[in-house]
Amino acid sequence: MRPIPLTWLYVPGDRPEVVAKALAAGADVVVVDLEDAVAPDRKEYARAATAELLAKAPPVPVHVRVNALGTPLSDADLAALAPLPGLSGLRLPKVNDPADVVRAAERAAPAEGGAPALYALIESALGVERAYAIATAHPALRGLSLGEADLRADLGVREEPGLDWSRSRVVVAARAAGLPPPPQSVHPDIRDLEGLAASCARGRALGFLGRAALHPRQLPVIERAYLPTPEEVERAEAVLRAAEAHPGAQALPGGQFIDQAVAEQARRTLALARRQRPEEARPATTAP
Repeated sequence: MRPIPLTWLYVPGDRPEVVAKALAAGADVVVVDLEDAVAPDRKEYARAATAELLAKAPPVPVHVRVNALGTPLSDADLAALAPLPGLSGLRLPKVNDPADVVRAAERAAPAEGGAPALYALIESALGVERAYAIATAHPALRGLSLGEADLRADLGVREEPGLDWSRSRVVVAARAAGLPPPPQSVHPDIRDLEGLAASCARGRALGFLGRAALHPRQLPVIERAYLPTPEEVERAEAVLRAAEAHPGAQALPGGQFIDQAVAEQARRTLALARRQRPEEARPATTAP
């Protein structure tokens, strides 16, 4: 089983040499971008180069962000790439309505099987308002993300706190739909690693898990920000020891009250520290 992903590295689809470097950069997922990162006269080449890459399994999971939904470009992207054995997921830009996901799934489904894993990028006020409906639109949908550059422009937001409500809305929608916590949107200044770390800390506090990146130098900063600290691991282990020794609600010697919900959070912390999914990390003797 692959570890819980914390880093998604975006690369332009019309630069195969950059894609090759990205595959060796240490990201958990490489996202080949056919949309914003590719000029109109390079779209066909980018699709063909990506199809060549995905004709066999790459060394790390590869997602592809297709072109704007409902256009001939996106239809061609979905038809060409969805059946390929090296594809791990399709990222759907500017999703505003559950019907966008359903149409994409139908176009992406090869004749002999179901649609590949789909991920909806919410980039508008309307998309945020419909986040839960989008999250539950189709069984092939495996995750939500925010596209904050477009959302910021749509809302007229200039300061970071202005996006926090939308961020929380998408986190809640994803979890309510049974999807993983969303990753954060990219930090656009690839040189500002201190700002990236601070922003990741804020995102973690809001319930995000991991982050998209634009440059390999951002990857270790994101991973450090989202992995539990040694102190958090120690507290989680203490909680589980107490929960297993004395089932039911109780208070630890330090005063922390624990119950089943606190114990489950501790399991998630330890699973993340091991980069495993909670169900993989849970011992058979541990109470649910």
